[in-house]
Amino acid sequence: MTTPVRVLLADDQAMVRAGFRMILEAEDDLEVVGEAENGQAALDAVRRTRPDVVLMDVQMPVLDGLEATRRLLADSASRCRVLILTTFERDEYIFEALRAGASGFLLKNAPPEDLLQAIRVVASGHALLAPVTARVIAAFASVPTPGGRAQELARLTGRETDVLRLVARGFSNAEIAGALYLGEATVKTHVSNVLMKLALRDRVQAVVFAYESGLVQAGA
Repeated sequence: MTTPVRVLLADDQAMVRAGFRMILEAEDDLEVVGEAENGQAALDAVRRTRPDVVLMDVQMPVLDGLEATRRLLADSASRCRVLILTTFERDEYIFEALRAGASGFLLKNAPPEDLLQAIRVVASGHALLAPVTARVIAAFASVPTPGGRAQELARLTGRETDVLRLVARGFSNAEIAGALYLGEATVKTHVSNVLMKLALRDRVQAVVFAYESGLVQAGA
């Protein structure tokens, strides 16, 4: 029997949390380990409950979800992942959440099955690279960040750079393998090396890095 994915619900509306709890607790592989009504309470709850995934609302009192995400994921010892939930499809919210380290973004009006899939995807160590996410990253990170990004990019081998460029264009491992005439296991190793060398949490962070470093440009 597999261990259930431990989920923390962070939202300032009690009815919203109750609805999410009802959806999640109907699934054998998901377990709600706590709730929080604001960002600061979420940080405290993470320390107590050690969740695998935090469902984080953006607009909350005391400390908003974006700042809570920044503080939570700035801790290198933190192993949990953040899935941002909001009623507002605001591009700047999406990009700031991803830049802060969130592994994905989902609107609250998404179908329950999309929520469940998103939690499982994020918990498995993958990122939720929806089309809207890729579009927003391209738009907001298209101006290269001066300084350290280029130096960080120099840590990669030529092949790892090729792989990162295709990751940023939304290619799957299988598609990268086909494009570069490599085995899929080799591609997986290259992706892991890229994340490790650049100290990135997942593919979303890799895409943000690729645009900010100037390796990939919007519309290219």
